[in-house]
Amino acid sequence: MRWMKFGVIILVFLVGAYALSMFFVEENKNFTIEKEINYPIDKVFPQFNNLQNFTSWNAFFADNKNLSVQYFTPYEGLGSAMSYVDEKDDDVFGDVFIRYENPEKTLKLQLFEGKKNTPYNIDLKFIPKNDKTKIIWYIHTPKQSLLKRSLNLISEDYWVNNIDKSMKNLYQLLGKKVDKEIQRENLKFDSLIVEQQDQQLLLGINVSTKNIKDALFRNIVINHNKVANFVKMDLHKKNDEYGEPILITDADNFKDKEVSYFYGIPLSKQEKITDNNFSFRTLNPSKQYVIFYKGNYAGRVQAIQQLLAKAKRDTMRMGDLQQTFLEEPFTESNTVMKLSLPVYK
Repeated sequence: MRWMKFGVIILVFLVGAYALSMFFVEENKNFTIEKEINYPIDKVFPQFNNLQNFTSWNAFFADNKNLSVQYFTPYEGLGSAMSYVDEKDDDVFGDVFIRYENPEKTLKLQLFEGKKNTPYNIDLKFIPKNDKTKIIWYIHTPKQSLLKRSLNLISEDYWVNNIDKSMKNLYQLLGKKVDKEIQRENLKFDSLIVEQQDQQLLLGINVSTKNIKDALFRNIVINHNKVANFVKMDLHKKNDEYGEPILITDADNFKDKEVSYFYGIPLSKQEKITDNNFSFRTLNPSKQYVIFYKGNYAGRVQAIQQLLAKAKRDTMRMGDLQQTFLEEPFTESNTVMKLSLPVYK
């Protein structure tokens, strides 16, 4: 009994000593982290103000294969939001919001972690330096209760390590992206060519929607995000493990009031999926008439008509039109795509 009383006294003393020491620890932390990356501001900034891009290289999200992420419109800039949850750990979840944007200069983000009502405030400043970009992270951590203030002693190290790893991921991602852009600079737009397509396996979703004004493109953006999110977050695919998204539809349905299409992303092999909204579709090898198109999405119609006219002149049978988005479909006025029409004798 005496030993029990003695143990209680020791425990109370230790707790008291800990609580007293925490009076000398700040209730929240403010720290600054500066990084420089060898890519220009116009390449770097879109990787921050688009939360889908942001989660693809940020180590906190990219390294946790159990995270399920949901994005909310608008998908970039002021008002963008996302939520995340660890499917194997109920204590890991949160929300991220973009609260302020000054394009290519400043971003203000808030991260609400778990059930906490006080967010991390993350202010980002972008400074262009010729072909490089300096990024300054201003981190303001939420206030901690007296007994949890010890977390502030390690929070800065955690953020520094996370940002170091994230910036390495971003550098690799931008390297691949720039290589693709250089290849595209050599493309001849609006010229009809003939190609031979290899077999492809797509994972995607079947859709029907109205074809009025820009409703079709808005619908494409929504379904692109559904498929991309499933491939990246549910199947845990990295950028080099999937191809560019392809929309498959009847070649001449641009005249219809309602259109049906399949929107899919190429994968190397078929995998077991449990979500019935998604399905696999195989594109067989074929000869194709191809036009590379850049511009307003509605303007693609003229290029499609060129393909149809060519097939008719050559008395060829036609398959479904394939619209490969060489850049992800986000802005209706600035689409870059490959229009492919399979043809047969």
